[in-house]
Parts: sequence; C-alpha cells; structure tokens
Amino acid sequence: MLKKITKSIKQTQKIGEEIAKGILKLPAIKTATVLGLHGNLGAGKTTFLQGFAKGLKIKDKVLSPTFVIQKRFKIKDRNFKNFYHIDCYRLKDHKDMSALDFKEIISDPENIIAIEWPGKIKKVLPKGVINIDFRFIDDKTRELTFK
Repeated sequence: MLKKITKSIKQTQKIGEEIAKGILKLPAIKTATVLGLHGNLGAGKTTFLQGFAKGLKIKDKVLSPTFVIQKRFKIKDRNFKNFYHIDCYRLKDHKDMSALDFKEIISDPENIIAIEWPGKIKKVLPKGVINIDFRFIDDKTRELTFK
C-alpha cells in the first residue's frame, strides 16, 4: 500500500501522469490493465485521470463520462492500443456492463481501463485491479491510497 498527499489539482494530475508512464513500462499481461478509482464525488478521480491520460500521450480532453458511461481513447504504444475511461456512477449493477462489451474489453491485454465507482460492478472485475482510494482532506488537499 502506498499513500500520496496532493495539495493541488496540478499535483493530483502529476501523480496520474507518473502512474501512467509506469504502466507503459510494464511487460504485457494476459488481460487488460485495470484501475479502480474509489472516492466521493469531487474527490479527484477525474483530475487524476486527466494527468493519467497525459502520461499515455493522449491529447484529447478527459472529462468524466458520467452520462455516456464509457469513453475510448487511442494510445500509440508498443504494448497498449486503447485507454477506456468508464464511470459506473449511474449504473445499477454489473449487468449494465454487458451492453458495453465489457468482457471483451477486459480480456484484451492491449487495453488500459480506468473505472470510477468500480464497487457497482465488482462481480465482473478481473483479479489484479489496481485500486486507488481518493479522500478529501480539505478544499485543495487529497489523500490517494494505492492498493
């Protein structure tokens, strides 16, 4: 377990960028690389993912896909081809994921997937999810715990 304290949006984004760069250096695995982002609304999950996308060299603007549920971004890397940003906030349970071809997405080792509110679909998550807890400390300060 690793804890990081951030005192600004920029610091939260920088940690996301560093984590993404580290993932790109990892050897290929048999399934997608999955991050589960836990925390209250406004805790910094999407801010973290903005930096994460920058670390993956994605130029598109990353916003929370609360209403569209899922967004896909192309990655130009030797091991990874797609970054999926999934927001499960509006889902009832894991059954809602079948319409998104989730089984195929998580089985592809060329995918990196970040899931906000992963507790709603925990029954269909693979083993080995990198869980990150986001906690408010004050208006600008957040604690990120990596498990």
